[in-house]
Amino acid sequence: MAPRLSNIFARAPKDEVVFDKVSSPSSQNGGSLTSSWITILPKTWIPYVELARLSPPAAPFLIYFPHLFGTLHAANVQPSSISNLLRSCVLLLWASLFFSNAAHAWNDLVDAPIDRKVSRTKNRPIASGIISSRAAIIFMVSQSLIAASFLLLSSVSTAMATLPTILGTIYYPWAKLHTHFPQVILGFCLAWGVMVGSRFAGLRQPWNDQAGLCLVFASSCWTIIYDTIYAHQDVAEDIHLGVKSLAVLFGGHVKPLLWVVLFMMGVSLTLYGQLIEVTIGYYVITLGGCIFSLGSMIFNVRLSDKASCWKWFSTGFWITGTSITLGLLSHYVQVRSGYREGLSECCL
Repeated sequence: MAPRLSNIFARAPKDEVVFDKVSSPSSQNGGSLTSSWITILPKTWIPYVELARLSPPAAPFLIYFPHLFGTLHAANVQPSSISNLLRSCVLLLWASLFFSNAAHAWNDLVDAPIDRKVSRTKNRPIASGIISSRAAIIFMVSQSLIAASFLLLSSVSTAMATLPTILGTIYYPWAKLHTHFPQVILGFCLAWGVMVGSRFAGLRQPWNDQAGLCLVFASSCWTIIYDTIYAHQDVAEDIHLGVKSLAVLFGGHVKPLLWVVLFMMGVSLTLYGQLIEVTIGYYVITLGGCIFSLGSMIFNVRLSDKASCWKWFSTGFWITGTSITLGLLSHYVQVRSGYREGLSECCL
């Protein structure tokens, strides 16, 4: 049964925030706390760092990468100065950080009744009572408002472009109870950042751009792969509690599914390259990097081992995200260099 709204806004087991009880990120995420920077923070901040999944900092970058792809795509299909590109990249990085903070607070508010019953998540700040529901709501609203403030630096159409992501993010916590395809819904939520990033960088109606949509589909496939692996950390308990996912639905046939999804991602990235006539560097860096990183992840991950699932989820995505970024950037640099050479010839 899905959590009721009354359960979301109910008090946590302890009404006040108890900062002496700090859970390990290894309990809430499935990884281990390796970031030394956390130790220099005031003790009262640490539960919120855990709530926002900032150690390790995978969560904000999983949201930022598609926005970055969209910004670079816009720079590749229309004239764009380096200063405008850098401005868009920096502003979207900060907006993604605060949106990520808000999204994870919302997810944990809705998931708290289930999180308390799962060994890996029972020590999350809200589920364990370290952060009260009231404090979490205040944190979520404040982070949402800060994220929204960055839209003031863009157009109304950019703000409208964020609605699919916002609506999908609101629904996502319930999707795990309504359908076996929450990874597909999450994939759409994150991948739509390509459209937001493209619009923020000045591309008009990017949702009508076939190449941009190919990039959205490829990003969705990427999310489906790594989040299905992530979901295997709790698959036995999810089955018992009625939580649904592709990991639950496909059982022992998940790896064949992931190979198919990787193939579709490769086709989509290839089609993207053909549509905007990219240089060879894009195929070597982006296509080659994605096939290598995700292929290694699918081949090597031991789905029955929680530590292996966490390792490949938390570290493997960096190579994929960086590969797509550098491939798009290499095309931008080469196109811009050719444009400048053309201007020089005209002047001569």
